[in-house]
Amino acid sequence: MKLNDIRDNKGARQSRVRVGRGIGSGLGKTAGRGQKGAKSRSGVSIAGFEGGQMPLHMRIPKRGFNNIFAKDYAEVNLGAVQKAIDSGRLSADGTIDHDSLKAAGLARGGKDGVRLLGKGALTGKLAFRVAGASAGAKAAVEKAGGSVEVIESVSAADKAKAKKGSAKKAAKG
Repeated sequence: MKLNDIRDNKGARQSRVRVGRGIGSGLGKTAGRGQKGAKSRSGVSIAGFEGGQMPLHMRIPKRGFNNIFAKDYAEVNLGAVQKAIDSGRLSADGTIDHDSLKAAGLARGGKDGVRLLGKGALTGKLAFRVAGASAGAKAAVEKAGGSVEVIESVSAADKAKAKKGSAKKAAKG
């Protein structure tokens, strides 16, 4: 075998179909879409459309309740915090807040901050500054000699209300 004999496996590189390139290509003129109608047009999304019949996602009964005003907290267990400190991903000195937990990869999401939960054990004295903490988590941190400062978190909806209110006051005055 020589370098100039090396080839990809048969079918490994397949070029995409170029439609609308003349009658001889087999996919010219209407480009395989047939004639007229919604499906022949570009930019038409008809997923879930059943020809005017009530679509399945609307026919089936709905269950439960999704509270649009619920706060979104990133939940962090004390055991996970201790594991991150032991592995060196999180620094034990100073205050541990949402930003430091996010940097350590512990707090994912949580638009409204971090909520501390009591699963696991702490060995060191730590100071937390979080949006919420369970009673068990607070007790465990204080038992280890640390402190938990719960800050008031403002939800996105409340921020929008405050902004709208201040804009109205500015327009009046």
